[in-house]
Amino acid sequence: RAIAPRHEVPPWPRHSLPARGCPSRRPPTTAPPPDPSGSAPLAWARALPALGTSAEEIIAAKPRLVLTGNLASSGTNAALVKAGFKTLTFGVPSSVAESVAQVRAVASAIGRVKAGEDLVGRVLTSSDPSRAKRETAIIWQAGGFVAGKGTLQDELLTRAGFANASDTYGLKQWDALPLETLILKPPTVIFMPLSARGEDARTMAARTRLLRHTRGKTRVVNFPDKLLFCGGPTIPQAMQILRS
Repeated sequence: RAIAPRHEVPPWPRHSLPARGCPSRRPPTTAPPPDPSGSAPLAWARALPALGTSAEEIIAAKPRLVLTGNLASSGTNAALVKAGFKTLTFGVPSSVAESVAQVRAVASAIGRVKAGEDLVGRVLTSSDPSRAKRETAIIWQAGGFVAGKGTLQDELLTRAGFANASDTYGLKQWDALPLETLILKPPTVIFMPLSARGEDARTMAARTRLLRHTRGKTRVVNFPDKLLFCGGPTIPQAMQILRS
C-alpha cells in the first residue's frame, strides 16, 4: 500500500492510542495483517496501511516518529536513528505504573496528551485495589505459561483481590505449569482462554478434559490471551473480567 509520509509509525500491536479517535492521521503499522487474537481492535487495525519491519521500508515511509519495542531488531533501530528519524522504544510493562508511564510517553510524543490522560484515568479507575477476600487464582496462557511475580498480570490479580497461586507451584516470572501439578493442587479460580487455534487448540482440548477433574474445586473463567499483551487499553478490559 502507498504510505503517506511524515506520520507516526507505531509498533504492532502495542499502544493503539495514536489513531483512536483520530482516523484522519492514519499512521501506518509495521506488521502483517493482524490476528483476531491480537490486542488491538481488528477493524481499526485493518483500516491502517501496513509496513514491513525492515529499516529500508520504514525509512522509505519517511515517518516523523517511530514507536518501537526495545526487543525489536537493534540493527533496525540503529539504522533508523542513524538516518535521522526520531525513534522511541518501549519495553513490556511489568506494572500498572509502568504502563501508565508508557501511555503518557506515547501521548506526549504524538501530541495527544488529553487522550492519553483519558486512557490513564480509565486504567487507574478500573485497577483500583479491591478489599475483597483473597482467593487463589492464576492467569494461564493458551501456550501453557502462567504469569508469576513481577509481571503486570500478577499486579492485576492482586488489585482484583486475588492471591497469585503461581508461588504455590514454584513458578518464576513467566513459567510453564504442568497439568499434573495443577490437578493435584488447583487454585480457586483459573483465568484462561477457552478457545485457541493451531497447535494451541490441541493443547487446550487436552487441558479442558483434565480440568474436568477439578469441578467443584475450581472455577474456570474465560480470559483471552490478547488481554495479556501491552497493558494500556487492555487493562480496563482485563480488570472487568478479573472482578467478575
